[in-house]
Amino acid sequence: MPSRPRFSFSTLRGFQQPELSRKLNQVIKNENAAIGAHEKAGRERVSIASQLSDWGEWTEDEAVADISDKVGVLMSEIGEQEDTFAGYLEEYRIVLKQIRDTENSVQPSRDHRAKIADEIQKLKWKEPHSHKIDILEQELVRAEAQSLVAEAQLTNVTRSKLKEALDIHTAAVIERSEKQTLLARHARRLLNSLDDTPVVPGDSPREYDQGSITRQILEDAENDLRAWESTTVPIHT
Repeated sequence: MPSRPRFSFSTLRGFQQPELSRKLNQVIKNENAAIGAHEKAGRERVSIASQLSDWGEWTEDEAVADISDKVGVLMSEIGEQEDTFAGYLEEYRIVLKQIRDTENSVQPSRDHRAKIADEIQKLKWKEPHSHKIDILEQELVRAEAQSLVAEAQLTNVTRSKLKEALDIHTAAVIERSEKQTLLARHARRLLNSLDDTPVVPGDSPREYDQGSITRQILEDAENDLRAWESTTVPIHT
Protein backbone atom coordinates (compact mmCIF):
# COMPACT_ATOMS: atom_id res chain seq x y z
CA MET A 1 0.00 0.00 0.00
CA PRO A 2 1.50 3.38 -0.99
CA SER A 3 2.16 5.69 1.92
CA ARG A 4 -0.10 8.72 2.34
CA PRO A 5 1.52 12.06 1.52
CA ARG A 6 2.35 14.00 4.65
CA PHE A 7 1.30 17.60 5.09
CA SER A 8 3.87 20.10 6.19
CA PHE A 9 3.41 23.61 7.51
CA SER A 10 4.44 24.93 4.09
CA THR A 11 1.75 22.93 2.28
CA LEU A 12 -0.91 23.88 4.81
CA ARG A 13 -0.03 27.52 4.36
CA GLY A 14 -1.16 27.29 0.76
CA PHE A 15 -4.69 26.43 1.92
CA GLN A 16 -4.99 29.35 4.31
CA GLN A 17 -6.98 32.35 3.16
CA PRO A 18 -5.08 35.64 3.54
CA GLU A 19 -6.39 37.66 6.47
CA LEU A 20 -7.31 40.67 4.33
CA SER A 21 -9.68 38.72 2.07
CA ARG A 22 -11.05 36.26 4.64
CA LYS A 23 -14.32 38.06 5.36
CA LEU A 24 -15.21 38.70 1.73
CA ASN A 25 -14.27 35.15 0.86
CA GLN A 26 -16.83 33.99 3.41
CA VAL A 27 -19.47 36.15 1.74
CA ILE A 28 -18.60 34.63 -1.64
CA LYS A 29 -18.75 31.13 -0.20
CA ASN A 30 -22.13 31.71 1.46
CA GLU A 31 -23.53 33.29 -1.71
CA ASN A 32 -22.63 30.11 -3.55
CA ALA A 33 -24.78 28.16 -1.09
CA ALA A 34 -27.60 30.70 -1.53
CA ILE A 35 -27.42 30.33 -5.31
CA GLY A 36 -27.79 26.57 -4.95
CA ALA A 37 -30.84 27.11 -2.73
CA HIS A 38 -32.49 29.36 -5.32
CA GLU A 39 -31.78 26.83 -8.08
CA LYS A 40 -33.27 24.05 -5.97
CA ALA A 41 -36.32 26.18 -5.12
CA GLY A 42 -36.85 26.85 -8.82
CA ARG A 43 -36.68 23.15 -9.69
CA GLU A 44 -39.04 22.28 -6.85
CA ARG A 45 -41.53 24.93 -7.96
CA VAL A 46 -41.54 23.56 -11.53
CA SER A 47 -42.01 20.02 -10.22
CA ILE A 48 -44.84 21.03 -7.89
CA ALA A 49 -46.57 22.89 -10.73
CA SER A 50 -46.54 19.69 -12.77
CA GLN A 51 -47.89 17.72 -9.82
CA LEU A 52 -50.71 20.23 -9.35
CA SER A 53 -51.70 19.86 -12.99
CA ASP A 54 -51.65 16.07 -12.74
CA TRP A 55 -53.80 16.15 -9.62
CA GLY A 56 -56.34 18.44 -11.30
CA GLU A 57 -56.72 16.01 -14.19
CA TRP A 58 -57.07 13.13 -11.74
CA THR A 59 -60.08 14.79 -10.05
CA GLU A 60 -62.12 14.37 -13.26
CA ASP A 61 -63.58 17.81 -12.56
CA GLU A 62 -63.27 19.79 -15.80
CA ALA A 63 -63.16 23.15 -14.05
CA VAL A 64 -60.58 22.05 -11.48
CA ALA A 65 -58.52 20.34 -14.20
CA ASP A 66 -58.41 23.45 -16.39
CA ILE A 67 -57.65 25.92 -13.61
CA SER A 68 -55.02 23.74 -11.92
CA ASP A 69 -53.34 23.10 -15.27
CA LYS A 70 -53.14 26.78 -16.23
CA VAL A 71 -52.16 27.94 -12.76
CA GLY A 72 -49.51 25.21 -12.91
CA VAL A 73 -48.16 26.73 -16.12
CA LEU A 74 -47.77 30.09 -14.40
CA MET A 75 -46.30 28.52 -11.27
CA SER A 76 -43.76 26.73 -13.44
CA GLU A 77 -42.73 30.03 -15.02
CA ILE A 78 -42.41 31.53 -11.54
CA GLY A 79 -39.97 28.71 -10.79
CA GLU A 80 -38.03 29.45 -13.96
CA GLN A 81 -37.64 33.04 -12.80
CA GLU A 82 -35.97 31.72 -9.66
CA ASP A 83 -33.40 29.93 -11.80
CA THR A 84 -32.79 33.10 -13.83
CA PHE A 85 -32.30 34.99 -10.58
CA ALA A 86 -29.69 32.45 -9.51
CA GLY A 87 -27.82 33.14 -12.74
CA TYR A 88 -27.67 36.84 -11.96
CA LEU A 89 -26.44 36.06 -8.45
CA GLU A 90 -23.57 34.10 -9.96
CA GLU A 91 -22.62 37.16 -12.04
CA TYR A 92 -22.70 39.28 -8.88
CA ARG A 93 -20.55 36.71 -7.10
CA ILE A 94 -17.97 36.71 -9.90
CA VAL A 95 -17.58 40.49 -9.55
CA LEU A 96 -17.08 40.12 -5.79
CA LYS A 97 -14.26 37.70 -6.54
CA GLN A 98 -12.42 40.49 -8.34
CA ILE A 99 -12.36 42.47 -5.10
CA ARG A 100 -11.21 39.42 -3.17
CA ASP A 101 -8.42 38.73 -5.66
CA THR A 102 -7.23 42.32 -5.35
CA GLU A 103 -7.25 41.97 -1.57
CA ASN A 104 -5.13 38.85 -1.95
CA SER A 105 -2.64 40.74 -4.11
CA VAL A 106 -2.34 43.54 -1.54
CA GLN A 107 -1.77 41.26 1.44
CA PRO A 108 1.91 40.49 0.65
CA SER A 109 2.84 44.18 0.52
CA ARG A 110 1.18 44.75 3.89
CA ASP A 111 2.93 41.73 5.35
CA HIS A 112 6.29 42.83 3.95
CA ARG A 113 5.93 46.35 5.34
CA ALA A 114 4.87 45.03 8.76
CA LYS A 115 7.77 42.56 8.82
CA ILE A 116 10.35 45.28 8.13
CA ALA A 117 8.82 47.60 10.77
CA ASP A 118 8.89 44.75 13.27
CA GLU A 119 12.54 43.99 12.50
CA ILE A 120 13.44 47.65 13.00
CA GLN A 121 11.73 47.73 16.39
CA LYS A 122 13.52 44.55 17.49
CA LEU A 123 16.90 45.90 16.43
CA LYS A 124 16.31 49.23 18.17
CA TRP A 125 15.64 47.31 21.36
CA LYS A 126 18.45 44.76 21.06
CA GLU A 127 21.09 46.67 19.05
CA PRO A 128 20.16 50.37 19.02
CA HIS A 129 23.39 51.36 17.24
CA SER A 130 23.29 48.68 14.55
CA HIS A 131 23.95 49.88 10.99
CA LYS A 132 21.21 47.50 9.85
CA ILE A 133 18.63 49.92 11.23
CA ASP A 134 19.42 52.52 8.57
CA ILE A 135 19.31 49.89 5.84
CA LEU A 136 15.96 48.57 7.06
CA GLU A 137 14.50 52.06 7.37
CA GLN A 138 15.41 52.75 3.74
CA GLU A 139 13.84 49.44 2.78
CA LEU A 140 10.75 50.40 4.79
CA VAL A 141 10.44 53.67 2.83
CA ARG A 142 10.48 51.72 -0.44
CA ALA A 143 8.01 49.18 0.92
CA GLU A 144 5.65 51.95 2.03
CA ALA A 145 5.84 53.57 -1.41
CA GLN A 146 4.94 50.26 -3.06
CA SER A 147 2.21 49.75 -0.51
CA LEU A 148 0.67 53.13 -1.29
CA VAL A 149 0.23 52.09 -4.92
CA ALA A 150 -1.30 48.75 -3.92
CA GLU A 151 -3.62 50.33 -1.36
CA ALA A 152 -4.83 52.92 -3.88
CA GLN A 153 -5.58 50.15 -6.36
CA LEU A 154 -7.46 48.22 -3.67
CA THR A 155 -9.58 51.26 -2.81
CA ASN A 156 -10.42 51.90 -6.47
CA VAL A 157 -11.24 48.27 -7.26
CA THR A 158 -13.25 47.79 -4.07
CA ARG A 159 -15.47 50.79 -4.64
CA SER A 160 -16.08 50.30 -8.36
CA LYS A 161 -16.60 46.54 -8.20
CA LEU A 162 -18.79 46.67 -5.10
CA LYS A 163 -20.99 49.15 -6.92
CA GLU A 164 -21.08 46.92 -10.00
CA ALA A 165 -21.79 43.77 -7.99
CA LEU A 166 -24.63 45.24 -5.96
CA ASP A 167 -26.07 46.87 -9.07
CA ILE A 168 -26.39 43.39 -10.59
CA HIS A 169 -27.78 41.93 -7.36
CA THR A 170 -30.43 44.56 -6.67
CA ALA A 171 -31.52 44.80 -10.31
CA ALA A 172 -31.97 41.01 -10.30
CA VAL A 173 -34.10 41.18 -7.15
CA ILE A 174 -36.34 43.80 -8.75
CA GLU A 175 -36.64 41.86 -12.03
CA ARG A 176 -37.52 38.61 -10.28
CA SER A 177 -40.04 40.39 -8.05
CA GLU A 178 -41.75 42.24 -10.88
CA LYS A 179 -41.95 39.20 -13.17
CA GLN A 180 -43.16 36.86 -10.44
CA THR A 181 -45.73 39.46 -9.35
CA LEU A 182 -46.90 39.78 -12.95
CA LEU A 183 -47.35 36.01 -13.20
CA ALA A 184 -49.08 35.77 -9.83
CA ARG A 185 -51.58 38.49 -10.78
CA HIS A 186 -52.57 36.52 -13.89
CA ALA A 187 -52.83 33.35 -11.78
CA ARG A 188 -55.28 35.20 -9.54
CA ARG A 189 -57.31 36.17 -12.61
CA LEU A 190 -57.65 32.48 -13.41
CA LEU A 191 -59.24 31.84 -10.02
CA ASN A 192 -62.21 33.99 -10.98
CA SER A 193 -63.10 31.38 -13.60
CA LEU A 194 -63.54 28.67 -10.97
CA ASP A 195 -67.15 28.60 -9.78
CA ASP A 196 -67.15 27.54 -6.14
CA THR A 197 -70.89 27.94 -5.61
CA PRO A 198 -71.91 25.12 -3.24
CA VAL A 199 -73.93 22.30 -4.78
CA VAL A 200 -76.53 20.32 -2.91
CA PRO A 201 -76.41 16.52 -2.79
CA GLY A 202 -77.68 15.04 -6.02
CA ASP A 203 -76.99 18.13 -8.14
CA SER A 204 -74.07 18.58 -10.55
CA PRO A 205 -71.88 21.68 -10.79
CA ARG A 206 -72.72 24.11 -13.53
CA GLU A 207 -71.18 23.15 -16.87
CA TYR A 208 -67.70 24.61 -17.23
CA ASP A 209 -67.49 27.15 -20.06
CA GLN A 210 -64.45 29.23 -19.09
CA GLY A 211 -61.84 27.50 -21.28
CA SER A 212 -61.56 30.32 -23.82
CA ILE A 213 -61.25 32.90 -21.03
CA THR A 214 -58.49 31.01 -19.22
CA ARG A 215 -56.60 30.49 -22.47
CA GLN A 216 -56.73 34.25 -23.04
CA ILE A 217 -55.39 34.86 -19.54
CA LEU A 218 -52.41 32.60 -20.27
CA GLU A 219 -51.83 34.42 -23.52
CA ASP A 220 -52.00 37.76 -21.70
CA ALA A 221 -49.44 36.51 -19.19
CA GLU A 222 -47.11 35.36 -21.96
CA ASN A 223 -47.43 38.67 -23.79
CA ASP A 224 -46.88 40.72 -20.63
CA LEU A 225 -43.83 38.69 -19.71
CA ARG A 226 -42.39 39.10 -23.18
CA ALA A 227 -43.07 42.84 -23.14
CA TRP A 228 -41.60 43.38 -19.66
CA GLU A 229 -38.94 46.07 -19.52
CA SER A 230 -36.76 47.02 -16.61
CA THR A 231 -37.77 50.19 -14.80
CA THR A 232 -34.70 50.10 -12.56
CA VAL A 233 -32.99 53.47 -12.28
CA PRO A 234 -29.40 53.15 -13.58
CA ILE A 235 -26.61 53.46 -11.05
CA HIS A 236 -24.31 56.43 -11.69
CA THR A 237 -20.69 55.60 -12.48
